[in-house]
Amino acid sequence: MPRPKTLPDEDVLDMALAIMRRQGPDALTFAALSAGCGLSASTLVQRFESKTRLIQAALSQAWDRLDRLTLELAESTPKTPEGAVALLVGLSGDYGGIESYADDLMILREDLRDPALRARGAHWRGVLSDAIDARFAGVPAAPAGIGLMMASQWQGALLWWSFDPRMPVQDYVRQSLDRFVAAFTGSSSGP
Repeated sequence: MPRPKTLPDEDVLDMALAIMRRQGPDALTFAALSAGCGLSASTLVQRFESKTRLIQAALSQAWDRLDRLTLELAESTPKTPEGAVALLVGLSGDYGGIESYADDLMILREDLRDPALRARGAHWRGVLSDAIDARFAGVPAAPAGIGLMMASQWQGALLWWSFDPRMPVQDYVRQSLDRFVAAFTGSSSGP
């Protein structure tokens, strides 16, 4: 089968991210990506210049998607504590099990190593915290900065779930965040 002459960067970067998720960032090479997408390794080098830039481009695309999802959820969930839970449960995704979640932690390592990607994470933290803060605006017992506190609780819930993943991650996150909300509102956001 002949090699494709063109393939949009978005598709190429999706394949690069898939390689990193399956085999780890160290497995992403221009040769491996070439085998996956069908473009020649030299074409990929011309597009992305170096492995570092390829990883940065793939992870930047992933951050773009997370930014869009966060905005969609912030626009579609109610501005209530229950809406904050729904927003974070929506961001929890469906990892498909612990192996997939663990693989994504290898990707996070790359985000933490790169100053530009770390800056993306810091910016997203602010956007997410502000969206959660807005959902507690009418709650008298909610302390200043509750958005970052709840986002931190969410990240902790994801981590604790990973040590004992007996239930779907969204269910575990919802239970954890319902308890968090109850601490400030006196009621659970669950059914």
